[in-house]
Amino acid sequence: MKTVSRVALAVAVAIHTGTVLAQEKQADDIERIEVAGEKQSGYLTNNQQGASKLDISLKDTPQMVSSISSQKIKDFALDDLNTALETSATINVEQVESDRTYFSSRGFAVNNFQIDGIGLPLANGNSHGRIDTALYEKIEVIHGANGIMTGIGSPSATVNLVRKRPTTETHANFSAQLSSWSGKRLQGDVSGTLTNNVRGRIVAVTDNSDSYLDRYSNDSQVFYGVLDYAPTADTLITIGHSEHRSNTDGPLWGALTLYYGDGTPTNFDRSTNIAADWSEWNVSESRSFIDVVTALNNDWSLRFAYNRERKDEDTVLFYTYLADAQAGLDPETGLGLIGYGSDYTLDEQKDTFDTYLSGNFNAWGLTHQVVVGASYARLDWVDTSLYDYHTGNGFPAMPALPEWDGNTPLPEFTDGEDGSVIDTTQKSVYAQTRLSLTKNAKLLLGGRFNQFVADGIGYGVDQSRDESQFIPYFGLTYALSNSTTVYGSYTETFMAQSERNRDFERLPPLTGKNSEVGIKSELFDGNALLSAAYFQVKQENLAVADGTAQNPSTNVPETVYRAAKEVESKGIEVYLSGEIAPGLNGVVAATAFDISGDETVESYTPEQLFRTSLTYSPSNLPQLKIGATYIWQASIYRNEGLVAEQYDNAGEPIIVRQDAYGRLNLMASYQFTEQLSLSLNANNVTDEKYINSLYWSQGYYGAPRNYSATLSYHF
Repeated sequence: MKTVSRVALAVAVAIHTGTVLAQEKQADDIERIEVAGEKQSGYLTNNQQGASKLDISLKDTPQMVSSISSQKIKDFALDDLNTALETSATINVEQVESDRTYFSSRGFAVNNFQIDGIGLPLANGNSHGRIDTALYEKIEVIHGANGIMTGIGSPSATVNLVRKRPTTETHANFSAQLSSWSGKRLQGDVSGTLTNNVRGRIVAVTDNSDSYLDRYSNDSQVFYGVLDYAPTADTLITIGHSEHRSNTDGPLWGALTLYYGDGTPTNFDRSTNIAADWSEWNVSESRSFIDVVTALNNDWSLRFAYNRERKDEDTVLFYTYLADAQAGLDPETGLGLIGYGSDYTLDEQKDTFDTYLSGNFNAWGLTHQVVVGASYARLDWVDTSLYDYHTGNGFPAMPALPEWDGNTPLPEFTDGEDGSVIDTTQKSVYAQTRLSLTKNAKLLLGGRFNQFVADGIGYGVDQSRDESQFIPYFGLTYALSNSTTVYGSYTETFMAQSERNRDFERLPPLTGKNSEVGIKSELFDGNALLSAAYFQVKQENLAVADGTAQNPSTNVPETVYRAAKEVESKGIEVYLSGEIAPGLNGVVAATAFDISGDETVESYTPEQLFRTSLTYSPSNLPQLKIGATYIWQASIYRNEGLVAEQYDNAGEPIIVRQDAYGRLNLMASYQFTEQLSLSLNANNVTDEKYINSLYWSQGYYGAPRNYSATLSYHF
């Protein structure tokens, strides 16, 4: 047996117990063992980890699942999570600020982000800082409610980040990138076998860049190390740790005022930044994990997983708001804004445990699958805000934004200390089975009982809650042929909300229901997968931004929310991935839906999306690859009220609008030798000017045309 046989065998056990044990007698051929692993071919991924713990292929999963593969990330230099998800089949990246992002899908907020199928909803529903993609093999997006895997959160989508794991064969990849605005990036990825039963992998990145935004720059460092240890041929233990630093100068806190008092659009330069020259937002995150999988026999396996996350944020930020919300921004002078400085710190600690038993059993002459498990998660959240009420520097009057250079005295952040101390736990038990009704018909039944408990105070508001709910899951698939499956599914979600209304009282829990029918078919001799679905999503008590109100605890204006009654989204999605023609690889995705039940949500949500990423390598010159990504969305708008009495057009509605637009990104790469390659990328090549998001009443513009060049060496 070769020296790596034990770890290779254990890895295959972790992926597919039945297949591995059948091949154990042939373990002297490692390639034969590794065939149990996931098949990936360019842009096509056949397996899923985030939609079910059952061993089900994408084609047989009764829900839309799309994927951003490692090849796509490499081809189009999708080096951060926001850039990657912008190209996904269903996610709308709501970039409200430079370093704080919300996400939506099918018209509703996406707050479920998992790593290797485990995780809690995003605290406050958004992510902070720059998240690098170098750690991940692929990014899965499970469309709609993910009731069996999480049970809590929004019934919009779940993003599952799949970490890179060690490989049996030794390889090393090093790359250096130069990009617009003095961007510099170095990345290394080394993996291989260390001993007979141990293999490891290390990924390291440093990324530094200025920006098209005035005074903005980001410096990021990433380190990730992971080991596979196989104490026996039936057990695999994976241990890993990552460190991520995102340090930003000149970050946006809030964004630009998008309209003057008379309702006309402001239309500032794309480089306009409200940040003070002393503003900074530093995020440090560490993650540790251990994953143990063991085969109990030919049919059953047991898995235990633990994730530990620690996050620290240290910021000094500068916000702007209208001194007189009725009068608005003066259309003649551009005056009317007040600055607002704050010192903010955050300490977030998250621990997640998950264990489950999975296997097969035979009954009625057919084979069936079952999973039974339990999970426990705890989140401790402590944040503090400080202000300056005594020097005059904490709330300075602003010049017109075109003249603003960020030069304002640093406030003395010693006043109005406030914040949050919140402890949250989630306990759940779950079960799912895939019953073979016939050879071609499979019934998925599952349920998850979640208990969500929180205790603490957040900015003067009691955050205590104790809520629980049973989440059902139903799915039915029928194989019309070896290549085509039709399906239907239904599930629910619920989530306790932290948003507050105008009285600064917490909103009631969000509940959601998701039903879906669709078809999946392998095309072009199995080299591509086509999925199409019709979905219907309903939510109760959806948090909708309701302007600003003065916080009685801090005496400063804050965004407040209202609970919308039943809001419904229904529509269709079509997704094609894989090799579409000889040499032509990529993904094509289109979504069209209709939202009803709340005018604000309807207005700021693009209801038609089209995304495609395609690459082509000519057969007579396979070293060359050319490609394009096109990202298009329908028009959106936001109603900001009525023009005030002092203007000639008093009483007219103030509408902020972003017309439909598309962005074209191009790439080209050339493989000079087996080891050396060069990639060139051009983004927004038509130099489209667009507002990133109308999720809030403020917004800012996306990046103009920009370029990057990456030199890679592989051995």
